Amino acid sequence: MTDLINVTASLLTIAFGLFGFLAPRYTAAALDLAPTNSTMGLSEMRASVGGLFVVAGLAALWLNEPLAFAMIGFAFVGAALGRLVSLIFDAPPRRKVLIFGGIEAVLAVAFLWANPL
Repeated sequence: MTDLINVTASLLTIAFGLFGFLAPRYTAAALDLAPTNSTMGLSEMRASVGGLFVVAGLAALWLNEPLAFAMIGFAFVGAALGRLVSLIFDAPPRRKVLIFGGIEAVLAVAFLWANPL
Protein backbone atom coordinates (compact mmCIF):
# COMPACT_ATOMS: atom_id res chain seq x y z
CA MET A 1 0.00 0.00 0.00
CA THR A 2 2.86 2.37 0.84
CA ASP A 3 4.41 1.91 -2.59
CA LEU A 4 1.09 2.68 -4.28
CA ILE A 5 0.69 5.89 -2.26
CA ASN A 6 4.27 6.98 -2.92
CA VAL A 7 4.08 6.32 -6.65
CA THR A 8 0.64 7.91 -7.04
CA ALA A 9 1.51 11.01 -4.99
CA SER A 10 4.83 11.37 -6.84
CA LEU A 11 3.14 11.09 -10.23
CA LEU A 12 0.59 13.73 -9.17
CA THR A 13 3.45 15.96 -8.01
CA ILE A 14 5.15 15.53 -11.39
CA ALA A 15 1.90 16.10 -13.29
CA PHE A 16 1.08 19.32 -11.43
CA GLY A 17 4.68 20.46 -11.89
CA LEU A 18 4.48 19.83 -15.62
CA PHE A 19 1.75 22.46 -15.89
CA GLY A 20 4.09 25.11 -14.53
CA PHE A 21 7.04 23.76 -16.46
CA LEU A 22 5.42 23.38 -19.89
CA ALA A 23 2.45 25.75 -19.67
CA PRO A 24 3.55 28.69 -17.51
CA ARG A 25 1.01 31.11 -18.99
CA TYR A 26 -1.86 28.71 -18.24
CA THR A 27 -0.53 28.12 -14.73
CA ALA A 28 -0.09 31.84 -14.08
CA ALA A 29 -3.65 32.49 -15.22
CA ALA A 30 -5.00 29.68 -13.02
CA LEU A 31 -3.18 31.24 -10.05
CA ASP A 32 -4.38 34.76 -10.90
CA LEU A 33 -0.85 35.89 -11.69
CA ALA A 34 -0.07 38.22 -14.57
CA PRO A 35 3.21 39.02 -16.31
CA THR A 36 4.44 42.57 -15.98
CA ASN A 37 6.89 44.27 -18.30
CA SER A 38 9.17 41.22 -18.57
CA THR A 39 8.94 37.47 -18.94
CA MET A 40 10.62 36.83 -15.59
CA GLY A 41 7.27 35.65 -14.18
CA LEU A 42 7.17 32.88 -16.78
CA SER A 43 10.67 31.89 -15.76
CA GLU A 44 9.53 31.75 -12.14
CA MET A 45 6.56 29.54 -13.11
CA ARG A 46 8.82 27.13 -14.97
CA ALA A 47 11.29 27.04 -12.06
CA SER A 48 9.42 27.14 -8.76
CA VAL A 49 5.99 25.87 -9.77
CA GLY A 50 7.23 23.56 -12.51
CA GLY A 51 10.74 22.17 -12.56
CA LEU A 52 11.08 22.01 -8.80
CA PHE A 53 8.10 19.67 -8.44
CA VAL A 54 8.84 17.65 -11.58
CA VAL A 55 12.38 16.89 -10.47
CA ALA A 56 11.41 16.32 -6.81
CA GLY A 57 8.83 13.74 -7.87
CA LEU A 58 11.20 12.06 -10.32
CA ALA A 59 14.03 12.01 -7.78
CA ALA A 60 11.84 10.46 -5.09
CA LEU A 61 10.76 7.73 -7.52
CA TRP A 62 14.36 7.15 -8.58
CA LEU A 63 15.76 7.10 -5.02
CA ASN A 64 12.80 5.08 -3.73
CA GLU A 65 13.64 5.98 -0.12
CA PRO A 66 11.06 6.89 2.53
CA LEU A 67 12.96 10.07 3.43
CA ALA A 68 12.82 11.28 -0.19
CA PHE A 69 9.04 10.85 -0.29
CA ALA A 70 8.68 12.42 3.17
CA MET A 71 10.63 15.50 2.07
CA ILE A 72 8.11 16.11 -0.71
CA GLY A 73 5.44 15.78 1.98
CA PHE A 74 7.16 18.46 4.06
CA ALA A 75 7.32 20.72 0.99
CA PHE A 76 3.57 20.32 0.57
CA VAL A 77 3.08 21.09 4.28
CA GLY A 78 4.89 24.37 3.66
CA ALA A 79 2.73 25.14 0.64
CA ALA A 80 -0.50 24.37 2.52
CA LEU A 81 0.69 26.45 5.48
CA GLY A 82 1.39 29.33 3.12
CA ARG A 83 -2.17 29.09 1.82
CA LEU A 84 -3.51 29.15 5.40
CA VAL A 85 -1.48 32.23 6.26
CA SER A 86 -2.68 33.84 3.04
CA LEU A 87 -6.30 33.16 4.02
CA ILE A 88 -5.69 34.98 7.30
CA PHE A 89 -3.78 38.00 5.99
CA ASP A 90 -4.44 38.43 2.27
CA ALA A 91 -8.13 37.71 1.64
CA PRO A 92 -7.43 35.76 -1.57
CA PRO A 93 -10.20 34.08 -3.58
CA ARG A 94 -11.31 31.59 -0.91
CA ARG A 95 -12.45 28.87 -3.32
CA LYS A 96 -9.15 28.76 -5.21
CA VAL A 97 -7.11 28.78 -2.01
CA LEU A 98 -9.19 25.97 -0.55
CA ILE A 99 -8.89 23.88 -3.73
CA PHE A 100 -5.14 24.37 -4.19
CA GLY A 101 -4.45 24.23 -0.46
CA GLY A 102 -6.61 21.12 -0.15
CA ILE A 103 -4.64 19.36 -2.86
CA GLU A 104 -1.39 20.34 -1.15
CA ALA A 105 -2.67 19.19 2.24
CA VAL A 106 -3.86 15.84 0.87
CA LEU A 107 -0.51 15.23 -0.83
CA ALA A 108 1.33 16.24 2.37
CA VAL A 109 -0.71 13.80 4.45
CA ALA A 110 -0.30 11.02 1.87
CA PHE A 111 3.47 11.37 1.69
CA LEU A 112 3.96 11.73 5.44
CA TRP A 113 1.49 9.00 6.42
CA ALA A 114 3.12 6.53 4.01
CA ASN A 115 6.63 7.49 5.14
CA PRO A 116 6.70 8.06 8.91
CA LEU A 117 10.06 9.08 10.25
